[in-house]
Amino acid sequence: MSDPRLLKLAHLLVYYSIRVQPGDQVALRCLGSIAPSLHLHHELMREVLKAGAHPCFIASIPAIEEFDHTFFSEASEQQLAHIDPFREVFSSRFDGIITVLSEVNTRRLTHVDPARVATYARAHSHLVKLFLERAAKGELRWVMTAMPTPGYALDAEMSLEEYEDFIYSATFVDTPDPVAAWEDISRKQKRLVDWLAGKKSLRVRGPHADLEFSIAGRDFINCDGRANMPDGEIFTGPVEDSVEGWIESTFPALYGGVDVGRVTLRLEKGIIVQAEAEKNPAHLTQTLDTDEGARRLGEFGIGTNRGIQAFTKNMLFDEKIAGTIHIAAGASMPETGATNESGIHWDFLCDMRQGGRIAVDGQPFYDSGEFLV
Repeated sequence: MSDPRLLKLAHLLVYYSIRVQPGDQVALRCLGSIAPSLHLHHELMREVLKAGAHPCFIASIPAIEEFDHTFFSEASEQQLAHIDPFREVFSSRFDGIITVLSEVNTRRLTHVDPARVATYARAHSHLVKLFLERAAKGELRWVMTAMPTPGYALDAEMSLEEYEDFIYSATFVDTPDPVAAWEDISRKQKRLVDWLAGKKSLRVRGPHADLEFSIAGRDFINCDGRANMPDGEIFTGPVEDSVEGWIESTFPALYGGVDVGRVTLRLEKGIIVQAEAEKNPAHLTQTLDTDEGARRLGEFGIGTNRGIQAFTKNMLFDEKIAGTIHIAAGASMPETGATNESGIHWDFLCDMRQGGRIAVDGQPFYDSGEFLV
């Protein structure tokens, strides 16, 4: 018998997150091993069918676990740069997309040359742009979630049962009415976003950061479970050439399954001019050299989800931790008004709970993890 929390999660994703309508083309996408996500995909298909839409299950190379290791290890440069036709369809054809993360081995690409992964990312950067543009226009509704797997539990230093409870608690599907819970979060975050509307500049100062940048003409987005599940953040895209200063990720940074430890980034005129990593520094450098936009910031976000306190090495959850901020190198989200384009989007997480402050247009906005407005 399926866990009733899983049934609630499927219903939440279909009816709340991407709001499936009759006649929609809906992709059900697996990133990882199919087995751990099989029950959820079954329930998602049932819900999509009930909604009168058309489900399509997608699991293509290099999305499937271990296939990607073979692909990035053995493909020629020409094969790495070849456009995956499934990714073209994925970015251009669907009305709704539900992506389920279900990796069993999150470290499988640790010894793959990051330059090879960067070649693939460069080749597909135009599809990343198309995906984000369609989402910004409302032509595409998408959401990403995760299933409990031994790999994720190991990264989080939890038992599989503990991690399962963690996921279902973070998504509020262990409550009587998950939709009502997310609607309440949406209302609270809307007040912050409304206050930030029309502001010009933002300054971050604290033990681990001293950053300032322009937010003139940019919108903050209320992340309330429509694109990520779980969610709980507000974010924007800094004016591309305005970012000055430095920031330290107080938690390990991972990209493509490779852990580079804590990272320190220094920016001048919006460009990352210095990047230091505790380990695997070549992976950091080569990923930031993926393309011209990879060394600019595409995002600045503030986590608000007080139900997520444990660092799990999965940014789907970690960037939502209340009392943290994060920046992302690479692609920006067009709905913020930002314009940076890249084949990557790498988040770096910084704890603000011990003296970190944010000022907006010179006014105190945030202090040690608490909003002041």
